[in-house]
Amino acid sequence: MMTDADLVRAARGGSDTAFARLVERHQAPVRGFLRRTLGSGWAEADDVAQETFLAAWASLGRLKDPDGVRSWLCGIAWRKAQDRIRSARRSAARDHAWLDEAETPAGISAEDRMAMAAAMAELAPDVRACVALCLADGFSHGEAAGVLGLPLGTVKSHVARGRARLLKALGGSDDA
Repeated sequence: MMTDADLVRAARGGSDTAFARLVERHQAPVRGFLRRTLGSGWAEADDVAQETFLAAWASLGRLKDPDGVRSWLCGIAWRKAQDRIRSARRSAARDHAWLDEAETPAGISAEDRMAMAAAMAELAPDVRACVALCLADGFSHGEAAGVLGLPLGTVKSHVARGRARLLKALGGSDDA
């Protein structure tokens, strides 16, 4: 069986197969580390792991100790995780700033806005897009159908179902 150092040397020589073996050998520990570090679910950790291995492939020539490839990979993963965490914080700060600056229609409390956001998040993505375009952004059903590439009838039913679910989540009725 080839050692990590053997695989690194072969990968540096252009062997995709050798690098693939390194990935197979080290992906579970790197992903496990990222799942524990990010604490945000498997999908995000797996995305960051993929970014880690892409960065490793691009910078394999800079690896000083081929026997220490696992720790090198975890170092890359740590930096990628820090980037992701910083990005999430910036995004949350932008969202918070936008919510603070957004005009709140008279009579809508912060609690109702939060309940609306939570209810929107629970809608299926295509229903949420239809509701956002038609009810929040003022698009006609036809315009939304064109934007989303959905049939007009589908947009109409998504808007109606989405509106009903939002009203229910906010404790209202759908009598309108």
